Amino acid sequence: MTFSEENYLKAIYHLTASLETEVSTNAIAEIMETKASSVTDMLKKLSEKDLVNYKKYQGVSLTENGKLAAKMIVRKHRLWEVFLVEKLNFSWDEVHEIAEQLEHIKSEQLINRLDDFLGNPTEDPHGDPIPDANGRIIKIEKQLLSELSENQIGVCVGVKDTSSEFLKYLDKQGIALGSKIEFLSKESFDLSVKIKIDNRELSISNKIASNLFVKLV
Repeated sequence: MTFSEENYLKAIYHLTASLETEVSTNAIAEIMETKASSVTDMLKKLSEKDLVNYKKYQGVSLTENGKLAAKMIVRKHRLWEVFLVEKLNFSWDEVHEIAEQLEHIKSEQLINRLDDFLGNPTEDPHGDPIPDANGRIIKIEKQLLSELSENQIGVCVGVKDTSSEFLKYLDKQGIALGSKIEFLSKESFDLSVKIKIDNRELSISNKIASNLFVKLV
């Protein structure tokens, strides 16, 4: 596959994973920042390779071959992110764009050795699951911080927004994966949330709370 074909597969994988349904060419065009006509041309190529199910004017989904191929791209991306953070001391807001380039390396042997070298991690630095060599994913029970009730306590296990700006904001507030967060109250006016973290009380917006995944303890 070309780099472009791999990028399309990954985009469709992420869209179908979040929506759990077929996706439109317009949705793919938006995430790929291109024209719908260009998406249609690519979908025809991917369909000929048995990587997507595509019929004009109908939704798009991945075939079993397409799902596995997409998972392997995601696997490489997330393993490289772990490597960059743990071994090269990059911060979690710096690694996405670099991993975007490294994910296209073809060598399966290299990626499997990288996986073993890192101790076979199951999550990347943002809390997203890493598929194993067979495409299996260990899913974590999690919910958004904004969905908690008063006095519930959760451990931060992931972020919905992986943008550099958001991750830098979390760093400033001392919020990271593994942080224990106590949900104190929610303001009815603007749905902002008051939390307690490391014995500090903090007020965060609903937008922030809606982009933090926690696991109840």
